[in-house]
Amino acid sequence: MLPWLPVAFGLGIAIYFTAGQEPAWWAGAAVACVCCAIAIAARHRPVGFPIALAVTAVAAGFATATLKTVQVSHGVLARPVTAQVAGFVEVREERERTDRIVIRALSLEGGRPGAKPERIRVSVKKGAAPPVGAYVTLRARLDPPLEPLRPGGYDFARDLYFQGIGATGFALGAIKISEPPAQGGLWLGYAAKIQGFRDSIDARIRAVIPGDKGAIASALITGKRDAISAPVNDAMYVSSLAHVLSISGYHVLVCVRNCQEAS
Repeated sequence: MLPWLPVAFGLGIAIYFTAGQEPAWWAGAAVACVCCAIAIAARHRPVGFPIALAVTAVAAGFATATLKTVQVSHGVLARPVTAQVAGFVEVREERERTDRIVIRALSLEGGRPGAKPERIRVSVKKGAAPPVGAYVTLRARLDPPLEPLRPGGYDFARDLYFQGIGATGFALGAIKISEPPAQGGLWLGYAAKIQGFRDSIDARIRAVIPGDKGAIASALITGKRDAISAPVNDAMYVSSLAHVLSISGYHVLVCVRNCQEAS
């Protein structure tokens, strides 16, 4: 592999960020295809081929950035609203005081939300979170994703945007589970199966190892950190060990095994 190809590819991405307005994705893709064809035609030319290849890499980086923008683009709530939400539960999180669910919203009625969010994260009463895959209807108070509280602060809105979440809020009243008007699709079925496996493993670990010890053990294996108490969570952050909870159990096992072999 030519060492300057990644540099040329990154240069194309950098050029995308300097654009004054959002480039058309089809234009970037078309330019990349044309450059690729020219590079193939010039593959036997000792001087022209490296130049054509470099230009192709730049065009490919630019096209990749435009296509990624289209891929992650989604509606974001423009202003706070109280709305009736209906959709499929894609994620369920058990937390210390409340539970939290992410809903793929099929309908959003009430107020003037502007662009309808495709996915909504809602806090619900402890123990009231429905299972992943369920079709639910609820009334919720929704807000746009939170902007940084101070310059250079944590940007909640940015992270939620790249998770595909366009609104956050809390449920008002009961959550009703009913028959869906249409099937949720293969992805929803897959998410429900994976969530079921994680819940079963989590429940088994915490039944054998109670308290925060079991919650930490489950977090290392399943990635579910919701059962860890606030004091322990704070202690992990203060001691700069919070990143350990984000590492899968497999990687922790490999590290332990390597340390044992080294000793």
